[in-house]
Amino acid sequence: MSLSTILQIIAACAFLAAFPAGAWGYIFYKKQPEDRKHTFLTFLVGALAVFPLLLYKYLWKFFPSINIMEYSKNFENDLVGISGFAMIPVSVIIMFLFVGVIEEIMKMSAVHAVDDNRIRDIDDAVMFAILAALGFAFTENILYFYLIWAKQGPENLLIPFLFRSLFSTFAHILFSGVFGYYYGVAHFAKPLLQQELRNHRHTFWDWYYKVFRWKTAELFHEQHMLKGLTIAVVLHAVYNIFLEMNWTFIMVPYLVIGYLYVSHLFKVKENHKKLGLLLESERNH
Repeated sequence: MSLSTILQIIAACAFLAAFPAGAWGYIFYKKQPEDRKHTFLTFLVGALAVFPLLLYKYLWKFFPSINIMEYSKNFENDLVGISGFAMIPVSVIIMFLFVGVIEEIMKMSAVHAVDDNRIRDIDDAVMFAILAALGFAFTENILYFYLIWAKQGPENLLIPFLFRSLFSTFAHILFSGVFGYYYGVAHFAKPLLQQELRNHRHTFWDWYYKVFRWKTAELFHEQHMLKGLTIAVVLHAVYNIFLEMNWTFIMVPYLVIGYLYVSHLFKVKENHKKLGLLLESERNH
């Protein structure tokens, strides 16, 4: 296959991948509009976040010890589940949890690198996380479409295109949107902690906060970052397990509920408060 042919296929796959990214992006952009230039930049950095993972997989050839798939094979005979219904190999769980950790950290790293100084409320954090997820899914879809086109022909792209447009792309939105919410809470650790203490005012806590103010805010920040990452990774792993086990009958309601939840986050009044105005010259991380 010539270089020009490869480039043409990649361009065609990018064109296809742009449809779900654009459609889902429009749906959520209407919920929380952001500056267009910054919207594109977040999407772009999210798209580039895939390449460190490709490098990691490429290095498996030279450093087999870092291959998580080889490590997880040690547990392929260990099963978890309900006898008579489904038994899931522990190797699958380990692999998908690891994949979830790496992918979610990469997507949120894009938000941290590009958007930290532009987050004014929790909704901003959720929206920027979704934009990074869309960029990540865009590149991932190009790779999937290219492999199918090159190995099976373009006539076999319809079903994968529909599936990844409707399910896989939104799945990335769900995982990162939830993480983005907790990232936003962590971002505003100090004002949110102050608000929480005011709402539950107690002489002891007033004294405690005055003495340990910075450390308390740091702990609040780290707790919510860890909580957000954990939930996103578990959601990611569960989705991949559904795919691995061909449990499409569970996957559809799973993602529908996920869409309702992410949409709900944009409707919560507390998430609209411009907490960033309190932190113009000070950041928690």
